[in-house]
Amino acid sequence: MVISAINDNLEKAKKLLGTISDEVYVNTSVSPYYSSIGGHIRHILDVFNCALEGFPEQNINLIARKRDPRIENDRAFAIAKIIQTQSELLSLKEADFDAIVPVTDDLGSGVVTLNYTLGAILAQAQSHAIHHFAIIGYILNVLNVEVTDKTFGYNPTTPKKEVEA
Repeated sequence: MVISAINDNLEKAKKLLGTISDEVYVNTSVSPYYSSIGGHIRHILDVFNCALEGFPEQNINLIARKRDPRIENDRAFAIAKIIQTQSELLSLKEADFDAIVPVTDDLGSGVVTLNYTLGAILAQAQSHAIHHFAIIGYILNVLNVEVTDKTFGYNPTTPKKEVEA
């Protein structure tokens, strides 16, 4: 169930990236953060990849993100990385989701390591991705680029009236 939701969400990202131009993908003109869609996609994939690469070693370190600039600057490369991430997610076994794994992050007051299940960290990465999709939606709106998927960037618990507005 977690993988299906994540896969569907990543599929939305792939479709979106297939419809926007390279110029829009790397545009950093939108305030207040001046971040690009590519930067958000890279960040989203970094979190998933920390979980996927750290799980076999039983050490998920969210501080040690790769921050590959190719994902940020090259739409085709980003799409390929999304496909790779989807493939890695689909290769997980059902029993993996209940495995306890230490997760290290800096929550703002210093580095902490907490025990998660793999399913919990992937669910957190999914929620994190949706929120970044909302920022991407904002960037596209300011750039006057229509998002045809009206659920893009909305949490599934968002009341439907608000999504349709």
